[in-house]
Amino acid sequence: MQPLNSKTWAEENRPREKLLLKGKAALSDAELIAILIGSGTPKLTAVDVAKRILAAIGNHLNELAKLTVKDLIKHKGIAEAKAITIVSALKLGRRRKETTVAAKTRITCSSDIYNYTKPQLLDLPHEEFWVILLNQANVVMKKENISSGGVAGTVADPKIIFKKALEQLASSVIVVHNHPSGNIKPSAADIALTKKMKEAGQFLDLPVLYHIIFTDNDYYSFADEGIL
Repeated sequence: MQPLNSKTWAEENRPREKLLLKGKAALSDAELIAILIGSGTPKLTAVDVAKRILAAIGNHLNELAKLTVKDLIKHKGIAEAKAITIVSALKLGRRRKETTVAAKTRITCSSDIYNYTKPQLLDLPHEEFWVILLNQANVVMKKENISSGGVAGTVADPKIIFKKALEQLASSVIVVHNHPSGNIKPSAADIALTKKMKEAGQFLDLPVLYHIIFTDNDYYSFADEGIL
Protein backbone atom coordinates (compact mmCIF):
# COMPACT_ATOMS: atom_id res chain seq x y z
CA MET A 1 0.00 0.00 0.00
CA GLN A 2 1.43 3.36 -1.02
CA PRO A 3 1.93 5.78 1.93
CA LEU A 4 -0.53 8.66 2.09
CA ASN A 5 1.65 11.72 1.77
CA SER A 6 1.17 15.02 -0.03
CA LYS A 7 3.57 14.07 -2.85
CA THR A 8 1.07 11.49 -4.12
CA TRP A 9 -1.78 14.03 -4.43
CA ALA A 10 -2.77 16.00 -7.47
CA GLU A 11 -0.86 19.29 -7.36
CA GLU A 12 -3.99 21.40 -6.86
CA ASN A 13 -4.94 19.35 -3.79
CA ARG A 14 -1.64 19.78 -1.94
CA PRO A 15 -2.15 22.56 0.62
CA ARG A 16 0.98 24.54 -0.23
CA GLU A 17 0.52 24.22 -3.97
CA LYS A 18 -3.22 24.89 -3.67
CA LEU A 19 -2.49 28.11 -1.81
CA LEU A 20 -0.16 29.24 -4.59
CA LEU A 21 -2.61 28.26 -7.32
CA LYS A 22 -5.89 29.44 -5.81
CA GLY A 23 -5.01 31.72 -2.91
CA LYS A 24 -5.31 31.29 0.84
CA ALA A 25 -9.09 31.77 0.85
CA ALA A 26 -9.49 28.53 -1.11
CA LEU A 27 -8.00 26.42 1.67
CA SER A 28 -10.05 24.75 4.36
CA ASP A 29 -9.17 25.07 8.05
CA ALA A 30 -7.65 21.58 7.96
CA GLU A 31 -5.51 22.47 4.94
CA LEU A 32 -4.21 25.63 6.59
CA ILE A 33 -3.33 23.69 9.73
CA ALA A 34 -1.71 21.01 7.56
CA ILE A 35 0.68 23.64 6.18
CA LEU A 36 1.73 24.41 9.76
CA ILE A 37 2.14 20.71 10.51
CA GLY A 38 4.25 20.19 7.39
CA SER A 39 4.07 16.40 7.16
CA GLY A 40 1.91 13.54 8.33
CA THR A 41 2.65 9.95 9.22
CA PRO A 42 3.27 6.91 6.99
CA LYS A 43 -0.48 6.27 6.94
CA LEU A 44 -1.91 9.76 7.43
CA THR A 45 -1.44 12.91 5.40
CA ALA A 46 -0.88 16.22 7.17
CA VAL A 47 -4.47 17.13 6.25
CA ASP A 48 -5.72 13.89 7.82
CA VAL A 49 -3.86 14.74 11.03
CA ALA A 50 -5.30 18.24 11.00
CA LYS A 51 -8.82 16.89 10.44
CA ARG A 52 -8.46 14.55 13.40
CA ILE A 53 -7.37 17.40 15.65
CA LEU A 54 -10.29 19.55 14.52
CA ALA A 55 -12.76 16.68 14.92
CA ALA A 56 -11.61 16.18 18.51
CA ILE A 57 -12.59 19.77 19.35
CA GLY A 58 -15.85 19.85 17.41
CA ASN A 59 -14.26 21.67 14.45
CA HIS A 60 -14.18 24.94 16.42
CA LEU A 61 -11.10 27.07 15.83
CA ASN A 62 -11.69 28.91 19.09
CA GLU A 63 -11.29 25.60 20.90
CA LEU A 64 -8.10 24.92 18.93
CA ALA A 65 -6.69 28.21 20.24
CA LYS A 66 -7.17 26.92 23.79
CA LEU A 67 -5.03 23.82 23.28
CA THR A 68 -1.57 23.71 24.81
CA VAL A 69 1.53 22.00 23.46
CA LYS A 70 0.81 19.10 25.83
CA ASP A 71 -2.72 18.81 24.46
CA LEU A 72 -1.59 18.78 20.85
CA ILE A 73 1.17 16.18 21.17
CA LYS A 74 -1.45 13.67 22.31
CA HIS A 75 -2.54 13.49 18.67
CA LYS A 76 -0.80 11.00 16.41
CA GLY A 77 1.51 12.78 14.00
CA ILE A 78 2.07 15.81 16.22
CA ALA A 79 5.48 16.05 17.84
CA GLU A 80 6.52 18.88 20.14
CA ALA A 81 7.99 21.03 17.36
CA LYS A 82 4.77 20.83 15.33
CA ALA A 83 2.67 21.60 18.40
CA ILE A 84 4.79 24.65 19.14
CA THR A 85 4.31 25.85 15.56
CA ILE A 86 0.51 25.58 15.82
CA VAL A 87 0.35 27.31 19.21
CA SER A 88 2.65 30.09 18.01
CA ALA A 89 0.64 30.69 14.83
CA LEU A 90 -2.61 30.97 16.75
CA LYS A 91 -1.06 33.35 19.28
CA LEU A 92 0.27 35.50 16.45
CA GLY A 93 -3.24 35.68 15.04
CA ARG A 94 -4.54 36.95 18.39
CA ARG A 95 -1.82 39.59 18.52
CA ARG A 96 -2.65 40.70 15.00
CA LYS A 97 -6.23 41.34 16.11
CA GLU A 98 -4.92 43.41 18.98
CA THR A 99 -2.82 45.63 16.71
CA THR A 100 -5.83 46.38 14.53
CA VAL A 101 -7.41 48.26 17.45
CA ALA A 102 -6.94 51.98 17.01
CA ALA A 103 -4.18 53.57 19.07
CA LYS A 104 -6.74 55.86 20.71
CA THR A 105 -9.69 53.76 21.74
CA ARG A 106 -12.66 55.58 23.24
CA ILE A 107 -14.93 53.64 25.56
CA THR A 108 -18.61 54.50 25.21
CA CYS A 109 -20.36 51.37 26.51
CA SER A 110 -19.82 47.93 27.98
CA SER A 111 -19.67 46.24 24.56
CA ASP A 112 -16.70 48.46 23.68
CA ILE A 113 -14.87 47.04 26.68
CA TYR A 114 -15.78 43.46 25.79
CA ASN A 115 -14.45 43.84 22.25
CA TYR A 116 -11.38 45.76 23.41
CA THR A 117 -10.30 43.01 25.82
CA LYS A 118 -10.97 40.04 23.54
CA PRO A 119 -7.34 39.75 22.33
CA GLN A 120 -6.20 39.28 25.93
CA LEU A 121 -9.00 37.22 27.45
CA LEU A 122 -10.47 35.08 24.68
CA ASP A 123 -9.74 31.35 25.02
CA LEU A 124 -7.88 31.65 28.33
CA PRO A 125 -8.02 28.46 30.44
CA HIS A 126 -7.35 30.44 33.64
CA GLU A 127 -8.73 33.61 35.22
CA GLU A 128 -7.08 37.00 34.78
CA PHE A 129 -7.91 40.45 36.15
CA TRP A 130 -7.26 43.52 33.98
CA VAL A 131 -7.53 47.24 34.58
CA ILE A 132 -8.21 49.86 31.89
CA LEU A 133 -7.32 53.47 32.67
CA LEU A 134 -9.15 56.31 30.93
CA ASN A 135 -8.57 60.04 30.52
CA GLN A 136 -11.28 62.70 30.85
CA ALA A 137 -12.54 61.96 27.33
CA ASN A 138 -12.92 58.24 28.16
CA VAL A 139 -10.01 57.43 25.84
CA VAL A 140 -7.86 54.49 26.93
CA MET A 141 -4.55 55.56 28.42
CA LYS A 142 -3.38 52.10 29.41
CA LYS A 143 -4.57 48.57 30.06
CA GLU A 144 -2.70 46.16 32.25
CA ASN A 145 -2.95 42.66 33.67
CA ILE A 146 -3.19 42.99 37.44
CA SER A 147 -3.25 39.31 38.35
CA SER A 148 -3.54 35.78 36.97
CA GLY A 149 -4.89 32.77 38.77
CA GLY A 150 -6.35 29.33 38.27
CA VAL A 151 -9.57 28.10 36.75
CA ALA A 152 -11.51 28.94 39.90
CA GLY A 153 -10.37 32.52 40.36
CA THR A 154 -7.72 35.16 40.87
CA VAL A 155 -7.09 37.82 43.49
CA ALA A 156 -7.36 41.50 42.63
CA ASP A 157 -5.95 44.04 45.09
CA PRO A 158 -7.75 47.43 44.87
CA LYS A 159 -4.63 49.13 46.30
CA ILE A 160 -2.57 48.03 43.29
CA ILE A 161 -5.29 49.05 40.84
CA PHE A 162 -5.71 52.56 42.24
CA LYS A 163 -1.94 52.99 42.64
CA LYS A 164 -1.53 52.42 38.91
CA ALA A 165 -4.41 54.79 38.16
CA LEU A 166 -2.88 57.54 40.30
CA GLU A 167 0.55 57.03 38.72
CA GLN A 168 -0.96 57.48 35.24
CA LEU A 169 -3.08 60.46 36.36
CA ALA A 170 -6.13 58.62 35.06
CA SER A 171 -9.58 60.16 35.32
CA SER A 172 -11.51 56.90 35.66
CA VAL A 173 -11.05 53.16 35.91
CA ILE A 174 -12.52 50.05 34.29
CA VAL A 175 -11.88 46.57 35.64
CA VAL A 176 -12.37 43.32 33.74
CA HIS A 177 -11.92 39.71 34.69
CA ASN A 178 -12.78 36.52 32.85
CA HIS A 179 -14.65 33.38 33.86
CA PRO A 180 -13.08 30.45 31.96
CA SER A 181 -16.12 28.34 32.84
CA GLY A 182 -18.31 30.49 30.59
CA ASN A 183 -20.64 31.38 33.48
CA ILE A 184 -21.29 35.13 33.45
CA LYS A 185 -23.10 35.16 36.80
CA PRO A 186 -21.08 37.14 39.38
CA SER A 187 -19.99 35.38 42.53
CA ALA A 188 -20.41 36.82 46.02
CA ALA A 189 -16.70 37.68 45.92
CA ASP A 190 -17.16 39.50 42.59
CA ILE A 191 -19.99 41.59 44.05
CA ALA A 192 -18.06 42.38 47.23
CA LEU A 193 -14.99 43.45 45.25
CA THR A 194 -17.10 45.67 43.00
CA LYS A 195 -18.64 47.47 45.97
CA LYS A 196 -15.24 47.86 47.61
CA MET A 197 -13.72 49.35 44.47
CA LYS A 198 -16.68 51.67 43.95
CA GLU A 199 -16.26 53.07 47.47
CA ALA A 200 -12.49 53.47 47.06
CA GLY A 201 -12.96 55.19 43.71
CA GLN A 202 -15.42 57.66 45.18
CA PHE A 203 -13.00 58.48 48.00
CA LEU A 204 -10.09 59.05 45.58
CA ASP A 205 -12.22 60.88 43.00
CA LEU A 206 -11.31 58.07 40.56
CA PRO A 207 -14.66 56.56 39.59
CA VAL A 208 -14.88 52.92 38.57
CA LEU A 209 -17.07 53.16 35.48
CA TYR A 210 -17.42 49.45 34.71
CA HIS A 211 -16.63 46.04 36.08
CA ILE A 212 -17.00 43.44 33.34
CA ILE A 213 -17.10 39.67 33.69
CA PHE A 214 -15.77 38.32 30.39
CA THR A 215 -16.55 34.93 28.83
CA ASP A 216 -15.77 33.73 25.33
CA ASN A 217 -19.37 34.15 24.19
CA ASP A 218 -20.90 36.80 26.42
CA TYR A 219 -20.24 39.24 29.24
CA TYR A 220 -21.78 40.67 32.40
CA SER A 221 -21.62 44.38 33.22
CA PHE A 222 -22.17 45.44 36.82
CA ALA A 223 -22.89 48.98 35.63
CA ASP A 224 -25.51 47.86 33.11
CA GLU A 225 -27.17 45.77 35.80
CA GLY A 226 -27.31 48.73 38.17
CA ILE A 227 -24.91 47.21 40.71
CA LEU A 228 -22.00 49.58 40.13
